[in-house]
Amino acid sequence: MSTDLLDGEPASGFQDLLGYHLAEWAEDHAVLELTVDRKHCNRAGLVHGGVLATLIDTSCGFAATYCPHPGRVRRCVTLQLTTSFTGQVRHGLIRAIGRKKAGGSRIVFCSSEILDENGKLIAMGEGTFRYRTGSESPEGVAL
Repeated sequence: MSTDLLDGEPASGFQDLLGYHLAEWAEDHAVLELTVDRKHCNRAGLVHGGVLATLIDTSCGFAATYCPHPGRVRRCVTLQLTTSFTGQVRHGLIRAIGRKKAGGSRIVFCSSEILDENGKLIAMGEGTFRYRTGSESPEGVAL
């Protein structure tokens, strides 16, 4: 797992379990990548909807919490999440592209699209997120 984009913040246990990594991270934007493995698939051999929902939720959360200050982080919690599954995938690299769309000082709104390695849309979603205390400003909190 790559932690360089997280400025030393260790990967979460759930990130280690699923195996996704943060490929891009900037103000209001985040991209997660996951190489599909058997452990990500359901009984039909397709990527499980729960994996896709996780990537939507997580890419949105990262898009909302970019922190440009070394040694500091921003965090949020998911208040609401919707998902739509528009395609299927069995293998290859999938990318979740999260974008912060709007919001105020405590509540923000984000969307995410998941594309297969050919650029085909396989899932999308939107979420509402609340900043954790101290994460409302771009300065965030100490790691």
